[in-house]
Amino acid sequence: MNCDNSDMYYGARIAVVDDDPGIRELIADFLGRHGFTVLKAKSGEELDSILETDAVDLIVLDIMMPGEDGLSICRRLTAAGGPPIIILSAIGDDTDRIIGLEIGADDYLAKPGNPRELLARVRAVLRRRKDPGEQIDSHNKIIQFAGWQLNLGRHELKNPQGVVVNLSDGEFSLLRIMSERPQRVLSRDQLLEYVKGPDADVFDRSIDVQVSRLRRKLGADEGEDLIRTIRNEGYMFVPKVSRR
Repeated sequence: MNCDNSDMYYGARIAVVDDDPGIRELIADFLGRHGFTVLKAKSGEELDSILETDAVDLIVLDIMMPGEDGLSICRRLTAAGGPPIIILSAIGDDTDRIIGLEIGADDYLAKPGNPRELLARVRAVLRRRKDPGEQIDSHNKIIQFAGWQLNLGRHELKNPQGVVVNLSDGEFSLLRIMSERPQRVLSRDQLLEYVKGPDADVFDRSIDVQVSRLRRKLGADEGEDLIRTIRNEGYMFVPKVSRR
């Protein structure tokens, strides 16, 4: 086995869901050789059985499968606060990509993809979940802004009425990054690197999709836009921020 025991993700449990046994085995074997514990499923039903009995850190999910498709599975699991999800699609269509991100997927990769690129994206998503920057002193665990509370320790966002707002892993990371740098213009490239790491594709426009989703969850539809677009420059988190 070729794995690095010093890898901070060593042993993380990855569920690979694909109805194509060849692709499923290829991905599982490659991730297994890099130190991950891999659980395999050919359908949403098999994935549900895995999730009932095993703690899963991340799901690699094919879109086009018989029965319940990947988008439906992603929507369902994200709404229930499930593990982060990387979607795979043989189509590689921008529409699929945008829909996948909008319903809560943390990343998207077109098939056939380079296994090393998938490995980099798996590590990036896990890094966002286990970012050492989130392991902060207890007196700084809660970020407050405009009546909202972002609890970094519990990965939880509460609106001004105290109601928990569900965020995907990517949305949480993006909000944390922006709220830690309030009233400062952050370019798309900066946000992409903060969220996905230095190996991210600087032309990836998924940041725009995640910002749009985050705005809606922060009440932009009701007229309160806490994230401002700065033309030709990027985005700014507008409200004043305090910590406790």
